[in-house]
Amino acid sequence: MGLGNPGRRYLRTRHNLGFLLLDRVAETRGIRIGDERCESLVGRGEWERESLVLAKPQTYMNNSGLAAAALLRRFRVRGADLVVVYDDLDLPFGRLRIRCGGSAGGHRGLASILQHVADRDFVRLRLGIGRPPAGMDAVDYVLSRFPDEQQDSLDGVLTRAAEALEAIVLEGPVRAMESFNRLH
Repeated sequence: MGLGNPGRRYLRTRHNLGFLLLDRVAETRGIRIGDERCESLVGRGEWERESLVLAKPQTYMNNSGLAAAALLRRFRVRGADLVVVYDDLDLPFGRLRIRCGGSAGGHRGLASILQHVADRDFVRLRLGIGRPPAGMDAVDYVLSRFPDEQQDSLDGVLTRAAEALEAIVLEGPVRAMESFNRLH
């Protein structure tokens, strides 16, 4: 599940980094994300021999948990099988972190998921967007587009994040953490 906000207004904003990653994975895996179910746009496919469901909640960020709970029920999977991809203010732009469990860390989309999903040990793939400049509101920052200097690097960031997601799916989160959490 990649977190973001629906609609053209939010298309390439920092807060939609989860959507951007799922779009990248869908493109490389030949998966079409477009079926409307469980308050999400969903695409199904395979990664090696692993069944894969890619979901982009259409509930807006603050209600992502409604979609997460519906998806887990619909596809009859445990929370431990869920990977949530989202932007993170506390990581510098381009850094990523994988972890299992933990708190929302102030992220409202993640807080909503924690509120609606009983099994809190799902995997989180945090994608760094950095802190807002002095004097800029955090909400305005996450809902703004990447500046040109970051836009140029975004393709590489998404490529590395897709590799991390592949490692989570095929090798498990512990091996993925060992490989990707120490990279800068």
